[in-house]
Amino acid sequence: MLSIQSSVAYGHVGNSAAVFPLQRLGVEVWPVHTVHFSNHTGYGAWRGPLLPADDVREVITGIEEREAMPAIDAVLSGYQGGEEIGDVILDAVARVKSANPDAIYACDPVMGNAKSGCFVHPAIPVLLRERVVPQADLITPNQFELGFLTDTEPESLEDTLASVEAARAMGPSTVLVTSVLRPDRPEDTIEMLAVHGDGAWIVQTPQLPMKANGSGDVTAALFTAHLLDTGDAGVALGRTVSSVFDLLQRTLDSGARELQLVQSQQEIAEPRMQFEVTRLF
Repeated sequence: MLSIQSSVAYGHVGNSAAVFPLQRLGVEVWPVHTVHFSNHTGYGAWRGPLLPADDVREVITGIEEREAMPAIDAVLSGYQGGEEIGDVILDAVARVKSANPDAIYACDPVMGNAKSGCFVHPAIPVLLRERVVPQADLITPNQFELGFLTDTEPESLEDTLASVEAARAMGPSTVLVTSVLRPDRPEDTIEMLAVHGDGAWIVQTPQLPMKANGSGDVTAALFTAHLLDTGDAGVALGRTVSSVFDLLQRTLDSGARELQLVQSQQEIAEPRMQFEVTRLF
């Protein structure tokens, strides 16, 4: 798998959140960094370089020169800091798919969330909606991002499923909605929804009282890997939810600000499957 994302030295977001879980699942993953910061920007202060798009492209070209592209079964991307990086990622996807037509592009269309609103540059949602998502095979938006992409306001489960179909009409065959907060859900619960092929699956878990930077990056990586491994979106959803919940619970219990990723590696490698996966259709 080729993972084109940000990187931090301290903590776990972007590639620093995605690579280790993928490796614990036995996935050979080649990280290409778009930034290398000391820590994620949520701290308000950070150091380190934003890598020029041409430098990122050079790294990918170097991988291609090793004749490695045919071995890549997925390109994974997360936060896209600018249009130039978007171009580099789309070019990489095209090169990988030319070498391996069975490869997929898994895009986490990072734009914001219901509490914070849209927190990326105004050009990014346009880039994602018009150019990136149409090239993706799998997208992993939260409910807010799903609405933003499709110009809808998903609230109920029916609304959310309709928005998913609008997103799939844009190009992706598979959509994972990482946080479904419908008004009629039981108190203090949250759901994750996957639509793939002609089926849809949903899982409900307790909603933990925390915000965890990088949890979406882990979720996108795990779901992509499990879907590639099994071809079964219901199984992939169950495994992903199990691992991510245990990771978040351990992080909450620790009192730490950063994801307790290394400490949760067993739950990542061997998900407990403690939540019921319900097939909707």
